[in-house]
Amino acid sequence: MSDIPGPEEFRERARRWLAGAARPRAADGEWGSGSDSVAVFDNWTEEQERDHTARVQEWERTRYDQGWSAFNWPREYGGRELPAYYEQLYRAEEAAFDVPHRPEVFPVTQALVAPAIGLWGTEEQKSRWLAPLLRTDELACQLFSETEAGSDLAAVRTRAVREGEGWVLTGHKVWTSGARVATWGVAVCRTDPDVRKHAGITVFMVRMDAPGVTVRPIRQMTGGTSFNEVYLDGVRVPDTDRLGPVGEGWRVTLSVLAAERLDSGGLGLDNADRALDLAGHLPRPLTGAERQRAADLHIRTLVQRLMGLRVTAALVAGREPGAEASVGKLYATETMRRTSDLVSELLGPSLVADTGEWGTYAWTEHLLGAPGYSIAGGTDEIQRTILAERVLGLPKEPVR
Repeated sequence: MSDIPGPEEFRERARRWLAGAARPRAADGEWGSGSDSVAVFDNWTEEQERDHTARVQEWERTRYDQGWSAFNWPREYGGRELPAYYEQLYRAEEAAFDVPHRPEVFPVTQALVAPAIGLWGTEEQKSRWLAPLLRTDELACQLFSETEAGSDLAAVRTRAVREGEGWVLTGHKVWTSGARVATWGVAVCRTDPDVRKHAGITVFMVRMDAPGVTVRPIRQMTGGTSFNEVYLDGVRVPDTDRLGPVGEGWRVTLSVLAAERLDSGGLGLDNADRALDLAGHLPRPLTGAERQRAADLHIRTLVQRLMGLRVTAALVAGREPGAEASVGKLYATETMRRTSDLVSELLGPSLVADTGEWGTYAWTEHLLGAPGYSIAGGTDEIQRTILAERVLGLPKEPVR
């Protein structure tokens, strides 16, 4: 007989454990009380980021140590060998409790980098890295994007040159979340400039405190510094920290990007719900156009949640979602755009003038941050190309 609890039994056990490990989230107060933050990207100083990271790590370690994390991982890595969608069942229960918000470096570590190591790592690498990453004793960031490459990740210029028993990395990465607190960076590098661009790539795990690594925060329009640029100036990396075969880095990278797109399907739902609450609490009747726009957004949130269930169903069936991930990413970024449109119409001048009124000027954080997700995790154009090729069967663009 299987020792896997059914979904309802699992959720009941999760509720009982959470009740003993965390405080229930306070019931929503009256409209206009509490935090009105709708920031898409966290805006904090380095000290604030490090303090919050430490609080999240404490909670994640408690979960891991007591068997409420790494659900679908083998027991040898601290997991419970449960179906992948049990993570979503757990998150639904955890949402009712007052636990620290996980910034991006945590899902990157646990849901993107750890699975890539599980797929591509040697047995020694799995033994060395997986448990510390899943427990968040160590954190990882993505050293993928470059200014010169734009949306074409295969055009990276950061070089990795073989030298003795290791490699020397030189280059520049941008838009890296969590670089200030990460232990490791997953670096996509060019190791052979003389072959077609997709074939000359290799991936390395780079210590973020290694000599030659420099992290510089990037000031955002909102005033925060969630992102960073990372300089690699002659950074020495042992060959034991190479992830996957030499020249096969594009396949390694794709496995990380696929997981990133799966994780992005729920983007923007909280802020969309908040925008609909705003529509219901305006001190004036909605115009016909505003009512139509609000109804459209409400329907989109329902459809987006159903799309998330479709991704879960694919996982339950034992297959990795393909087109569903790209569709979900596209749909989520459009939901964020339409949230901005509705709020702009509802608030008018109140949106751009900081009068101190609750739930008005705070929306500038959403309007300025939301466009970033049309780029993060693969641009909207890349998602449409994936759908054109894999769903519609259109011919691929010739590889140069």
